[in-house]
Amino acid sequence: MPAYSTNMRLKFPIVALLLETVIIILYAVFVVYDDGHDHHSDHHSSGNKSEVENPVKLYPMFQDVHVMIFIGFGFLMTFLKRYGFSSVGINLLLAAFGLQWGLLLQNIWHLHDGKIRVSILSMINADFSTATVLISFGAVLGKTSPVQLLIMTLLEITTFCINEHIVVELLEASDVGASMTIHAFGAYFGLAVARMLYRPGLRDGHTNEGSVYHSDMFAMIGTVYLWMFWPSFNSAIADPGAPQLTAIINTYFSLAACALAAYATSSLVEHKGKLDMVHIQNATLAGGVAVGTCADMSIAPFGAMLIGVFAGIISTLGFKFLTPILASHLGIQDTCGVHNLHGMPGILGGLAGIVAASLEKKPKITPGYQAAALASSLGFALVGGAITGLILKLPFWGQPPDQNCFDDSLYWEVPEEEEAGESLTHTDHSKNKAEV
Repeated sequence: MPAYSTNMRLKFPIVALLLETVIIILYAVFVVYDDGHDHHSDHHSSGNKSEVENPVKLYPMFQDVHVMIFIGFGFLMTFLKRYGFSSVGINLLLAAFGLQWGLLLQNIWHLHDGKIRVSILSMINADFSTATVLISFGAVLGKTSPVQLLIMTLLEITTFCINEHIVVELLEASDVGASMTIHAFGAYFGLAVARMLYRPGLRDGHTNEGSVYHSDMFAMIGTVYLWMFWPSFNSAIADPGAPQLTAIINTYFSLAACALAAYATSSLVEHKGKLDMVHIQNATLAGGVAVGTCADMSIAPFGAMLIGVFAGIISTLGFKFLTPILASHLGIQDTCGVHNLHGMPGILGGLAGIVAASLEKKPKITPGYQAAALASSLGFALVGGAITGLILKLPFWGQPPDQNCFDDSLYWEVPEEEEAGESLTHTDHSKNKAEV
């Protein structure tokens, strides 16, 4: 296999340590503790007042978001039968790198005396920036090397921070739960990368590209954590008080309604009315994505439920009918179906935000700027993802050959019983050794 050198002994440590060294140097120059004396407004909320009074008041919200990033996203992707180590393990790696890089880039626009002041709020926002990468990771799951994914994290968070700055600061659009800036952006960025990394050899699927009973159970752990904590995700950076409470309530009802719609739709479209675990793992969460943009607006609980029902239906139908079409006609092999959980519901959220803005009595929020924010997010995602995908195509990032896709043993030490009977993996190991 001369085309793919997948041995990572030098590549991966060099890239990882180089990135961390650069970050440490930048932190030494720019980053200090937020002492709370300077009552500055942070970039997402208009001065999160509760944090100035009590710097750790937002810590429970931060922990909830943290759980979603590391347990929720990590376990949601463990459905592949031979790729669990990579799903949870690489998720942790990318998030740990991403939050350090995100905190720097998000706050480079907000220097105080040439310094970035770290608060719980900036840590929450840094976690948010990594969510975009973990969404995109789902689109290319199983077909990329850890080195490629670190490079993707670097480029994607950079693109995300530029778009976020335009949406939040210049357009002053409202996107409290980030349906547009995180979900739609992360999904379409990932789909653009997946299109560039298209593999004709996987056109008819792959033996490992499926689940087993226990891997689907593990994925449900991620689903339930995400489902439980989503109200925190959508309300963490809302203005304290009524808007934050509204965001919690709207998300709570949207998710509940979405769950029923997803179960119902799954039963409707499946053979003999059975439920499909893929739909339940993913489409039940679409309501959290879709209500994000207008979560802190007065859309009424029934309005949140309507958004949730619609999201649950389109997400389930997407898994059933759209994903195969994207793969066969457009060459977009979306492993986790991020288009159905984050892409379409993210656009739905953006559209709901446009409608809510026209009904909302806030002078600053206008339908035009909301629409511009959605367009900006999609534009940056598709162009940024395409460029990133072209860079990741370069042959020296150690991407797996087709026959080793969706298989942990290429990049991880895997316990023996998992490899039993897999002569294919063993022959590939010897080939890789011979190559070195």
